[in-house]
Amino acid sequence: MTRLTVDAVTLAYGSARPVVDELSLGVPDGRITCIIGPNGCGKSTLLRALARLLRPTAGAVLLDGRAIHRLPTKEVARHVGLLPQAPVAPQGLTVADLVARGRFPHRHLFDSWSCEDEAAVEQALTVTHTAELRDQQVDELSGGQRQRVWIAMALAQRTPVLLLDEPTTHLDIAHQLEVLELLAELNRSQQRTVVMVLHDLNEAARYGHHLVAMRAGRIVAEGPPGAVVTAETVRALFGIDSRILTDPVTGGPLLVPVARAGSSPVPAAGPPSPRESRPVADRQNPITGRG
Repeated sequence: MTRLTVDAVTLAYGSARPVVDELSLGVPDGRITCIIGPNGCGKSTLLRALARLLRPTAGAVLLDGRAIHRLPTKEVARHVGLLPQAPVAPQGLTVADLVARGRFPHRHLFDSWSCEDEAAVEQALTVTHTAELRDQQVDELSGGQRQRVWIAMALAQRTPVLLLDEPTTHLDIAHQLEVLELLAELNRSQQRTVVMVLHDLNEAARYGHHLVAMRAGRIVAEGPPGAVVTAETVRALFGIDSRILTDPVTGGPLLVPVARAGSSPVPAAGPPSPRESRPVADRQNPITGRG
């Protein structure tokens, strides 16, 4: 399997101060790794380095033991697929054409479309349940459909490693579950290594096998959800007090925020009065006086 590791990496943009500082990480093969932490802690920056989009100022990202920035672009793209945050397709592009672009790393300049290319695209459309959308334009799809189509394009690359930057951003809860269940199924059925940045700790705890908690460019906790999603770690990351319950679905940790660290929680609203809880149909119209 493809092995992706980070060795004492420092990452910065131009001459600015480092966003990630001397960070080391081994990405578990065939598992789902979720990178969590507050805004600005370096999560997306780290993902960009894993995808070879940002060269370290110190240290190295290693792909099967070789420095990834020294490898040809197409070779990296045959091993590592990336779905950036909120990608945008060219106007008028159909689903089939977008997914076919995932075959670019496997093709040379004058190559004709092969049976292998066709099979890869068809499989990607099938497993993401987007085959019926093939002739529709990407910009006409719903948020959940659009995200599944982008995942299909990444799958058409047939890379053993898939990186995703906040794949549930701007999606409602139903589409969030749809996308995360799809990624979990791909991991189960194909043993594909998945690394994704998530803001929601409960989603990370439910779907991730391995969690990496970051703050100020460093890892403050790493391991299985039960070892990372603790009241102490949540306080260190976000400065809030919380209670950790048991997820009734998975048996893993379930985070309930309480209040800013050191402050008292706001009292919950009491039960509604009988007048407030009356059905709408039973209430009087303030103009006519009728129910």
